[in-house]
Amino acid sequence: MADITLVDDDENIVTSVSLALESHGHQVKAYYDGASGLAALEANPPDLAILDVKMPRMDGMEVLRRLRQTSEVPVIILTSKDEEIDEILGFNLGADDYMHKPFSQRLLIERVKAVLRRAGVTGDEPGATPANADPAAKAIKRGRLTLDPARHDCLWDNKPVRLTVTEFLLLQSLAQRPGFVKSRDNLMDAAYDDQVYVDDRTIDSHVKRMRKKFRQVDGEFDAIETLYGVGYRYRES
Repeated sequence: MADITLVDDDENIVTSVSLALESHGHQVKAYYDGASGLAALEANPPDLAILDVKMPRMDGMEVLRRLRQTSEVPVIILTSKDEEIDEILGFNLGADDYMHKPFSQRLLIERVKAVLRRAGVTGDEPGATPANADPAAKAIKRGRLTLDPARHDCLWDNKPVRLTVTEFLLLQSLAQRPGFVKSRDNLMDAAYDDQVYVDDRTIDSHVKRMRKKFRQVDGEFDAIETLYGVGYRYRES
């Protein structure tokens, strides 16, 4: 069971999605416009947010952009648009997954399960220790980088860097073997469940966003290297 915030202006979708999620034991709070949805997300962060793109008062992309300034809560984006640029923009803004309308309730439930599983959500209460986290697990120390999987903490030169669940998993995969190249397929396997398909550009978007976050802490950050046509690797400094 998880706490899920659903923000969509379509009452039929809100009703059907809420019923589907609640039938699987989740608690759902629904909002019908972006502004009220953002206020709720900031006041009471859930385990997962599901955001529609086209909404009154504030669209879903703007909600996501503002939310990512203060929170790394997992986010699934919903949209009726069938344009590639929207998906790329969503991942660049920090979305964890993306679904086009119309979609089957069964597929959405599987996507929700996958994102919650990657986040390690227990469902006991928002912000609880991840179910798959070992409290005794040692942090990964790679040069100036420290990753603590149990606490989902990332530090660069002892300064915090807020990463989404997907970004953390990607960086963890790279940092586990410094100097070794990880293909985009390798990184997809590390960050996504088998039933979730993403393309190469999704990984590129996540890496681009990660670099931007680190460069806000260190303007000369260059530890994540691109090997064009091959993949990425972490360079321990």
